[in-house]
Amino acid sequence: MGTTYDFSRNAMLKKIGLSLGKKPLVFFISAVLVTLPLGYATNSVALILFVLYSILSAKKDNMSFNFALLLPLLLYGLMAISLVWSIDSKETLKALGKEAALLFIPLAFCFNKHFIKMGLNAILKNYSVGMCLFGFYYIGRAIIRYSETNNPDVFFYHELATPAVNAIYLSALFSIPLFYFLAVKRKAFWDFATIAYLLVFIFLLSSKTVIIIDVLLIVIYLLFYSPMPKKAKMVSGAVLVVLIAVLGYFGKIKERLVVEYEPNITTVVKKTDEGVINNLSIKDAWSKPEFSENDYFNGTAFRVYQVRIFKEMLTEDPMIFTGYGLNASLKKIQEKGIENGVYQGDGLNKGYNTQNFHNQYIETFADLGVFGFLLLIVLLLLNFKNAIKGKDFVHIAFAILMIALLLTESFLWRQRGIVFFTMFYCLFNALVPKISEKEKI
Repeated sequence: MGTTYDFSRNAMLKKIGLSLGKKPLVFFISAVLVTLPLGYATNSVALILFVLYSILSAKKDNMSFNFALLLPLLLYGLMAISLVWSIDSKETLKALGKEAALLFIPLAFCFNKHFIKMGLNAILKNYSVGMCLFGFYYIGRAIIRYSETNNPDVFFYHELATPAVNAIYLSALFSIPLFYFLAVKRKAFWDFATIAYLLVFIFLLSSKTVIIIDVLLIVIYLLFYSPMPKKAKMVSGAVLVVLIAVLGYFGKIKERLVVEYEPNITTVVKKTDEGVINNLSIKDAWSKPEFSENDYFNGTAFRVYQVRIFKEMLTEDPMIFTGYGLNASLKKIQEKGIENGVYQGDGLNKGYNTQNFHNQYIETFADLGVFGFLLLIVLLLLNFKNAIKGKDFVHIAFAILMIALLLTESFLWRQRGIVFFTMFYCLFNALVPKISEKEKI
């Protein structure tokens, strides 16, 4: 029976022009990662093809499983079970489709882990080159828009990113290629040029969290991982400092930092055509009894406000062990927004009460309870532990970036974010035995 199945499966693959082995798997995984900046439909098709090929090409000798691959499956299982007690079953059911990567990607890795292990470096290279090409597209698009509008804002933040993906998510997608080229042992001129290009592009995207983490990781690499002589490290460090200072001064970073911290120093009131806008401080966001339609939350103040309402939810509802259900906490956020009088939005702008927690740790606790929160913590810590143990800088950078980014974004509650995280998590943590030195960069 097994021989007959293998024969028919091989015949099916040959019929569509594919064969068993490393190269097709490298292609399909690379396709899933490279299509992340595109629309969800394109990325979903690439993901389905990867999973189908993994099933069709699976061999008993290549199948294996480990604890690291079990954790995403357990997290998805808890998401599915939360449908039973969800306060918004329609939203939970809808979200389960977006989160399906947590189920299918680890299973696909179990089928062909050996071939995937052999192709890790090729996958990272393909993805990094693909993102560099996307960067040229975004910059070219910005140049065309600038020629039409004469507005320099098109080169920064969400204006630089397409409507399909916001600047923060795009910054995360471009950070892995930055670390990949940074970790190349014998760098040529083009490697250094690509590092500078990616760093400039990430600065243009103006995500404060990602920029801070990326700069810290570059410093860590220069201090502890770079094979360069001491003088070369000092020169590289000096160039990095100058580049950061220039990009920070002339870009939108300085402007965004002022917007974030000015309300905490002095009262900021702005007059617009719609009326007077009051920029809230962190203290206001945490303790102000009621808000008005004219109260403006900057990024930090808004996240403090969301921590505040989560604290209120914990005291008001019996949801510590179960949560409200996957993606169902948004219903409670909306209720809290109406209760507190925050801006409700209009036809053009989103209201504060329609946005999620912007913190994956709080989001997971609110939706899945303490057990979901603990599962997420174990998953992230295991990823970090394996990164340190493996001494792979790209893996270390990925682990630190995710731990930090989840503090300011509900990254895993978005299809693009969960595919990005799960794919790289499985690539790095499913590799047993460890890759040899010859297979490294």
